[in-house]
Amino acid sequence: MKSLEEIKQIREQKRQELDLRVNLSANTVEKHILVCHGTGCTSSKSEDIINNLRRIIEEKHIENVRVIQTGCFGLCAKGPIVIIRPEDIFYSMVKPEDAEEIINTHIIEGRLVERLLCKDIDGSLVQRLDDLSFYKKQKRIALKNCGKIDPENIDEYIAFDGYKALEKVLFNMSQDEVIDVVTKSGLRGRGGAGFLTRKEMAIYKNGRR
Repeated sequence: MKSLEEIKQIREQKRQELDLRVNLSANTVEKHILVCHGTGCTSSKSEDIINNLRRIIEEKHIENVRVIQTGCFGLCAKGPIVIIRPEDIFYSMVKPEDAEEIINTHIIEGRLVERLLCKDIDGSLVQRLDDLSFYKKQKRIALKNCGKIDPENIDEYIAFDGYKALEKVLFNMSQDEVIDVVTKSGLRGRGGAGFLTRKEMAIYKNGRR
């Protein structure tokens, strides 16, 4: 990537391609199987789940289905987690040997694998991750794209507004405006020391470091 225009082009084109990741009403025959690749799920063989899903899809010559590794969904106790979009069906505690049933039952036959649905704290079955009691009162900000994108694919990061803040700072704001925004935010940095970030920025701006 060599220019702002190139980043904007990637964002626009890739965002359209990945609309089914966030749009439950996406008009598409394509499906994305999202598998958690966070530390907890990886230790419970989520990588084997990914490999099995991809292998079965290839063996059965299934088109319009992609298997995507994602960052942590934030529910490690129920991992490995698999979510199928655009329908947004959420399977929990999935094992590598469950891959074939997910493909045969959900992808080919269009039926839920009910035994893999998650139970909420009241014992009820939950089809969507956001419907869990654990998530209903949460609003992710810094981690809002976890579970939606492949963290190792920079184009997917850009598609979901990656580098947008940097673009604004570099092209639409002065140094003083940036420092003013950081000052009002109360942001602190330097690891656990808790120094005010605005003071560090002012030092750099004035060339004293």
